[in-house]
Amino acid sequence: MTDYTFTQDFKYTHKNPYHDKLKGFDGFVLRDLEAEENKGQWNKDIFKRDVPLCVEIGSGYGHFMIDYCQKNKDVNFVGLDYRFKRSFSLAKKLDKLENQNFRYLRAKGERIEFLFEENEVDNLFYFFPDPWPKSRHNKKRLIQTPFLESLYKVMKNDGKVYIKTDHDDYFEWMCEFIEKFNGFKVCYKTYDLWKEKDPHSLLSSFQTKFEKIFLAKGINIKAMVLEVQK
Repeated sequence: MTDYTFTQDFKYTHKNPYHDKLKGFDGFVLRDLEAEENKGQWNKDIFKRDVPLCVEIGSGYGHFMIDYCQKNKDVNFVGLDYRFKRSFSLAKKLDKLENQNFRYLRAKGERIEFLFEENEVDNLFYFFPDPWPKSRHNKKRLIQTPFLESLYKVMKNDGKVYIKTDHDDYFEWMCEFIEKFNGFKVCYKTYDLWKEKDPHSLLSSFQTKFEKIFLAKGINIKAMVLEVQK
């Protein structure tokens, strides 16, 4: 991860054909810097209703996003991912949904401070991110101090951050950075969600596509819930 991604003058650069294809879903898809024009205005101007604003970083194929939005029609949901083809595939699924209480961003999670205003986000989901397992790639992991600083700014007091991963090392990495950062209370943590699961927890209410694959391989799911303390 480079600090440049976190700066105001960052620019997206690409020549991917799916960028233009996503334009066909501009009723609910925002590409690159388009979404940053709505900072602080998501509920008022985009969704036009004052209900909890939920954000998912790394929506992937959209299994959680679709399920959560359809079961929770009283929230405004912003999902985002950076992969082009995957974003286009998800946009086609989202376009068919009757209840469209969402927006989808083809954007970087590192840019969260430029996507949302201070104290704008109620809940954030971060499920099964790329763990960047090789040591030389660890710097690309999202959970580091610069991101935690941005996350803290955009989250409301008492807002919740939900995290799930299959990767032992990345989970320990996240725990270390979160423990050092003064602003998040770890109100739930488990190294085996489906053995020790809380039946009332959102974390155990749904299994993503990747989660099912990991469980089939006998891999324990690590998870935690953070509460923002301001």
